[in-house]
Parts: sequence; structure tokens; C-alpha cells
Amino acid sequence: MTRAIKPITSLTNERVKAIRALEMRKERKETGLFLAEGASIIMTARTAGFRPETLVYRAGALETETQRRLVDTALDDGAEVLEVSGAVLEKLAAKDNPQTMLATFRQRWASLPEPKAVPPHALWLALEDIRDPGNLGTIIRTADAVGAAGIILVGQCTDPYSREAVRATMGSIFNVPIVAVERNTFLTWVPHWPGDTVATTLDAREDFRIASYASPVLLMMGSEGPGLSTAMAAIATRRVKIPMTGKLDSLNLAVATAILLYQLRGPELKL
Repeated sequence: MTRAIKPITSLTNERVKAIRALEMRKERKETGLFLAEGASIIMTARTAGFRPETLVYRAGALETETQRRLVDTALDDGAEVLEVSGAVLEKLAAKDNPQTMLATFRQRWASLPEPKAVPPHALWLALEDIRDPGNLGTIIRTADAVGAAGIILVGQCTDPYSREAVRATMGSIFNVPIVAVERNTFLTWVPHWPGDTVATTLDAREDFRIASYASPVLLMMGSEGPGLSTAMAAIATRRVKIPMTGKLDSLNLAVATAILLYQLRGPELKL
């Protein structure tokens, strides 16, 4: 096993430069790769059927059985395994709460589901022009928690495979199918949806808690500032609102989405 591990101490090593370049969306798009940090998230990836292209760990940091097993299985799978110095890892890992192990994976993008094939009790989530990677990552994590069937990114959304978004998912990026489509493509597809398409709008009159939803449900949420576009809101079969009695009239997008997801999935969630 040791012979297949490549030791790296130079900050100018080409492999180090290539991994660092994944910070840029252009590089992620061109290579189809992304970076995930932490042994627990890498283990989640393996459980979900993802295999690392490259596994990186800090020299002397294989302190747990999980870490050692991840190195062994990566080598068995034919992945590139790099043992790097602390200085190199510092260049590759996030600045806040840096991990001692990280890996690159190949991105997976799903296609729009065939409406006629969507299971009766499925819940899909569509996000339009969401810009904050932390919000997106948190939403992906929540969608995973409630067992949502997948997420559709509509229009100009932030990259779900950015470092910030992946980290905020806490591993759920490996469990939730992600679709990315142009707005016009989505608007052409939606009318074939067999259940309710639900939109949250400020001018809605219906309380989301008492509305009756026809399954399968497609929940549509807009961007952090403007909310859903007029075109997206217009195609909804049901418009609902989260009632608020405080002085603000809106919630953080990730919070609002979580409230709706748990309401919609309530009947399916069991302890």
C-alpha cells in the first residue's frame, strides 16, 4: 500500500496546483471535478456510491480506523492517494476548521424527471436564481433529511459543487439528485407535472399550514432577494404564504425552504 502513496511537500507541485484550481467554477466545469473535505463526508460519499479520483491526507494524520480504511479503499479502487505536508494541506483545505483529509470527486448531474414516472408521494424542489452557496448547501442538507426526491436549479444559480456549498451540505451533496436547467426549459416542462406546483409569494392568501396539496408536489422557491420571478409564480397551481407577525416580512431562504419541506413531507416522516 505504501508504495502507491505519493508523498508531496512542495507547494508548487502540479497536483497541488490542480487541486487548488478547483476553487474556481470554471475549473470545476472544465474538469467535472469538485472537492470534499473531512473523513466523515468522504465516508458518506463512499456509502452513496461515489469513489474519489484523488484522496489527500496530512502526513501523520491517519489517527482513526475510518481514515485508514478510506486510504486503503481508495488505493484498492485505483484512486490517486497523496500524503502531503501540513503546509501543503493548509493551502488545499478551508481556512475555517480545516480538515486533515480531503478528496476530489466527479460531479453527478441528473436530468429532469419524466413527470409520468414520478412516484405518487414524491417531493421535488425547484430553486430559481439562488446565489448564496451556504443557503444552497443548507437546503440540500434539509432536502436529504426529509427524503426529497431531488432538487432542480433553475436559471443562474450558484454552483452546488463549490467548496462553500459542499461543506454546508455536510455530505448530503452525495445523496440528493441535482438537476440544472435554463428557465425556459423548466417553464416548458412544468405544465406536465401530475400534482401541485407550489409557490411561496408575498401576495399569496393561503396559509401553507392548512393548504391541501395534491401529490406529487413540486415546491418552487425564489432567490434570496426578489423571490420567484413572475413567470415562475404564474405557473404555480397553488400559492402559499408563511404567516409572520413580527416586523419583518421575509425569512432566510434556507429557513423558509426548510419550513415548507417539513410541512409537505410531514405525513411521510416517521420516528
